[in-house]
Amino acid sequence: MTGASVIVGVDVGGTFTDLFLLDSADGIFRTAKVPSHRGDEAQGFLNGLQALGGVSGIGSIVHGTTVGTNTLLERRGPKIGVITTRGFRDVLEMRRRDRRRTWGLWGDFVPIADRDLRIEVSERTLADGTIRTAVDPAEIRAAAALLKDKGAQALAVIFINAYANADNERRAAAEVRAVWWNEHVTASHEVLSEIREFERSSTAALNAYLQPVVGSYLGKLEAALAQQDFAGQFHIVQSNGGIMSTAIARKLPVRTALSGPAAGVVAAAALAKAAGYDNVITCDLGGTSFDVSVIAGGKTSVATQTTIDFGLVIRTPMIEISTIGAGGGSIASVDRGGLLQVGPESAGSVPGPACYGRNQRPTLTDAQVVLGRINAGKPLGGSLKSLDVEAAQRAIDTHVGRPLGLDVTAAAAAIVRVADARMAGAIRLVSIERGHDPAKFIAMPFGGGGALHVGALIRQIGLRCALVPRFPGITSALGCVLADLRHDAVQTVNLMLDGFDAPSLERRILAIGEEASAVIASAAILVDRIDVLYEFDMHYVGQTHTVAVPLPVVRQGDTLGLTGDLVRKAFEASYSASFSRLLPGHAMRIVTLRVAAIGRRPKFDFSVFAPPAGVPLDKAGLGSRPAWFDGGRRDTAVWSRLDLPVGARIEGPAILEQPDATTVIEPGLAGRVDPFGNLIVEPAS
Repeated sequence: MTGASVIVGVDVGGTFTDLFLLDSADGIFRTAKVPSHRGDEAQGFLNGLQALGGVSGIGSIVHGTTVGTNTLLERRGPKIGVITTRGFRDVLEMRRRDRRRTWGLWGDFVPIADRDLRIEVSERTLADGTIRTAVDPAEIRAAAALLKDKGAQALAVIFINAYANADNERRAAAEVRAVWWNEHVTASHEVLSEIREFERSSTAALNAYLQPVVGSYLGKLEAALAQQDFAGQFHIVQSNGGIMSTAIARKLPVRTALSGPAAGVVAAAALAKAAGYDNVITCDLGGTSFDVSVIAGGKTSVATQTTIDFGLVIRTPMIEISTIGAGGGSIASVDRGGLLQVGPESAGSVPGPACYGRNQRPTLTDAQVVLGRINAGKPLGGSLKSLDVEAAQRAIDTHVGRPLGLDVTAAAAAIVRVADARMAGAIRLVSIERGHDPAKFIAMPFGGGGALHVGALIRQIGLRCALVPRFPGITSALGCVLADLRHDAVQTVNLMLDGFDAPSLERRILAIGEEASAVIASAAILVDRIDVLYEFDMHYVGQTHTVAVPLPVVRQGDTLGLTGDLVRKAFEASYSASFSRLLPGHAMRIVTLRVAAIGRRPKFDFSVFAPPAGVPLDKAGLGSRPAWFDGGRRDTAVWSRLDLPVGARIEGPAILEQPDATTVIEPGLAGRVDPFGNLIVEPAS
């Protein structure tokens, strides 16, 4: 390996840690899958690097992590304090006057910062940016001292209207940092300089909440890498699909909230494009969750805001991903009403499914083992020599079979059906319910368990076919290697379109773009070029919500060629696409400016995945074994997936095995190998 040309992608999931190593100079790659360590994810990360031969010769490591997501979902972060404008102490608790249970008499939402840890101070910045009341340094320091005494480990400074003028907030943050006992201090304008007080407050508070957790995690990794004399670059995948330095990740950990799943979508988009597909529904089935996203017209769906859990709103660009608790480790149970449930609780990697020998409760993986679809003699991850089929049978019989009056096989089949139905529901949510015709889309199942359910995804949703990647189990790790560098900047401008000063706004846009580009340039990772994208959030005056308006401008020297007519036409095109009509005669307002600097990584040549030429098909045969499909058990051909030559066609029922995943081709379907080693599964006729 040749140092700077070697990059490793690492995706730490709830059950397994996946790695993909690429040496671009020599055109070689390696993969690895090792068990994750729940509660000590850094250990799985380091074990994975050892499985690849250690850090020697690695030029850069790009990491997709779910540490931030899990911290928010499980509410296992530290106490945080908030210093805010007098009269706005309860913004985080009031939210948008919504309720978890619409018709309940009582709310049960617990804000991320307790009320006694939200301190008001005398400060007032008006909506036009005028400072009516300046901050008192002594009052700020006293508030910080009080919060420290109450046990706060991180602090957020959130002043009303700081988006219009951040001077008060900037001074307050400086006073806090001068006396605070660690580096975990967030100022809202540094995270989100945008109008809408709750969204900005929530994003800033969640950033503070994640700083100690993500900072500690990255610190462990960096210390361990330093002990192994790692001299390369270490980067983190963002929720928007780009990558950033660990220094920025420590400062803005809220941007990593959907880091791991986003990397999988990045890889899926690149794989699909290379294979000639523009419309894809990604289906990432790991040990803990099932993550779904839509790629339409070759473009990933990016949202400006997401809700991790009720009341936990993050306003920062993110790939749109719908997540449900239906992974391989999801626990199956019968509720008090006699209904079979699969998930959301997961066995994770510890104790793992019952077939791992450390758990008495059945999981989706146990059901697949009992049905003969997973080879008990070849478990994924390499930590076990074999899976305990009898333990899986006992768990299913005890917790599902007997309560429902079913034998073990029927109970296992029921578990799989329920899981299939939940996955199909998640796919409908992001496709049919958003106006997409499934018949025009293909599924791309990946993760350790996605390819086990490929037939159900096609059948229940009515998709054209499915593309199973060459290495489905390490797709998210591959995405870490493929991801571009990205830095986003947002700023509220609040300008009427009629009569706005185009040259002044253009200078403002260019300055923000240069700052964002400088962040990319300082990352010290190879890119082909840096693209800067500009976008406005706009609406008709009187409307509450905005539409995203991409600006068709390209920098030429020191100008963008921004004009009022150009902005008007861009707004009308976006508004018409969203609502199929315009509102003639209504004034238009530019609310927010968004700038994204993207460092384009060198293109990946997927031909390196192509199977060896000239290998006879029969060399890939591994015999057969009984496996259950609708109607009972059938003798099923078993194949070595990675030994199938290009053009090979496999009729179902069939099982294709490889070190990182298992693919099941149901009766009535067939799989063919394309020139990149992908498996295209489609109706046999």
